[in-house]
Amino acid sequence: MNDMVFNRLVSNALISFSILFWSCGDNDHTIKMKGSDTEVNLAVNLAEAYNQTDPAFSMAISGGGSGLGITSLLNGQADIANSSRPLTEEEQTLFKKKNIRLKTVVFAEDATAFVVHGDNPITEIDVKTLAKIMSGQAENWAPISGQDGPINIYGRQSSSGTYSFIRKKLKIAYSQKAKEMTGNAQILEAIKIDKSGIGYVGAGYISKKIQDNEGVKVLKIKNGGGSDAISPLDPAAIKNGLYFFQRPLYQFIPEKSWDKVLPFIQFETKGEGMKIIENSGYYLIH
Repeated sequence: MNDMVFNRLVSNALISFSILFWSCGDNDHTIKMKGSDTEVNLAVNLAEAYNQTDPAFSMAISGGGSGLGITSLLNGQADIANSSRPLTEEEQTLFKKKNIRLKTVVFAEDATAFVVHGDNPITEIDVKTLAKIMSGQAENWAPISGQDGPINIYGRQSSSGTYSFIRKKLKIAYSQKAKEMTGNAQILEAIKIDKSGIGYVGAGYISKKIQDNEGVKVLKIKNGGGSDAISPLDPAAIKNGLYFFQRPLYQFIPEKSWDKVLPFIQFETKGEGMKIIENSGYYLIH
């Protein structure tokens, strides 16, 4: 594919994840949430629902990656950092140096899905082969799918928690040819127009509407010779911890913001909030 055409198509598909919910409430009811692109759609859905229960509630939500959210907390620019990974030792040290005490909420679980173009003949892939692909060791689809063609990798920037998660799970260094995309939606749009593409997205970004997923195939993942291939869209498998790329989703909150955000935290971890988590394509913590 011509790089100029590709860049133009992807550019046209970019979606901004900066969402604002404003009401007539005072500043004590304004919450700034930043971070994980994996969590941003879910955060928007939860905020919309909570806004109906509290007219004074207002929230500013933006994505950009787990690292960005955590940095925003360090700089005093957020009340909640969404993160699809735990804090690193270096980040923990920085918070201690700044005397910022955090509360941690694990409010949902995600299953990272690997996706290919709908015309790709494969339906599943094993972890060992996936590691070869993502590291650049395997560069052609022929021995994997039987169809000759270069493998084009679509991933996230290094500030993304999903970027770190996949790298650690596969125990690899990413191929230098991997294209770094700004978000999950951009990866999906790229895969739809690239028959040689493979990428990873949060399962919550895989729509339950078949027509929205046209052009994209979600691969089942096989871990080891004797194991079954597991789909990231299989709730029973996720509940039993069988999917190789499942993980908890975090929210880090400075103690000074805790009283302000607590009503929202209670909403998202109980009753209606739990239903929204499931309906948005994410999973409950078991």
